[in-house]
Amino acid sequence: MKVLALDTSNRPLSAAVLNDNQLLAMTTTNIRKNHSIQLLPIVEDLLKQTGLSPNDLNRIVVAQGPGSYTGLRIATTTAKTLAYTLDIDLVGISSLKALAANVNDTGRIIVPLFDARRDNVFAGIYQRTTTGWDTLMEDRHISVKHLVANLVEMKAPVWFVGQDVAIYAETLKLQLADNFHQVSHAENLPNAFVLGQLGLQATPVEHPFNFVPKYLRLTEAEVEWKKKHPHEDTKPYVERN
Repeated sequence: MKVLALDTSNRPLSAAVLNDNQLLAMTTTNIRKNHSIQLLPIVEDLLKQTGLSPNDLNRIVVAQGPGSYTGLRIATTTAKTLAYTLDIDLVGISSLKALAANVNDTGRIIVPLFDARRDNVFAGIYQRTTTGWDTLMEDRHISVKHLVANLVEMKAPVWFVGQDVAIYAETLKLQLADNFHQVSHAENLPNAFVLGQLGLQATPVEHPFNFVPKYLRLTEAEVEWKKKHPHEDTKPYVERN
């Protein structure tokens, strides 16, 4: 199966082409550039390197969120368009789970997180097993205080993954003491090869048209609308959980 994997959920961008579990080509950047400008030229270059055309692809795998609103929209829109145009599978994978999967060790408690500001984070709690993954806490928008409380109750070593761990490292280390661990710098970056591997085993969406990012909290536009219309209810524009 030929797979194109895309992750623009945060500042880093990672894209890869796989043939089943074999990596054919990958590009990862960690610079402040507009993903909307970078992504398609990178995809075009990856296909050129591998000698493939878009019509050779069988599946698109995309990091579905949480993360940057703008970043998520760029990759998901690109993935939806390609999957619909080429009439191929589209698979969404949690951006946090994809980051957790950078850690290969079986049995470790892994907490991938992204900063959500105001002492809140997007985080999940995962554990790799010999057969796959256990989700100990579903991805959510959560205060650092409540995340730490959950982890303290586990009374076990915890490995944190993500560039934003540095923002809260002092607080986390103070509360978790010797149970606080960080992964290597390389493991903190999204890896589209790992994302693609997760997507090989996942179930495709029924129709690309209905695929939406998982922001896990209201967009700013929805927050402002609700402030102005406190007594009116509306369906969410995006999937939050």
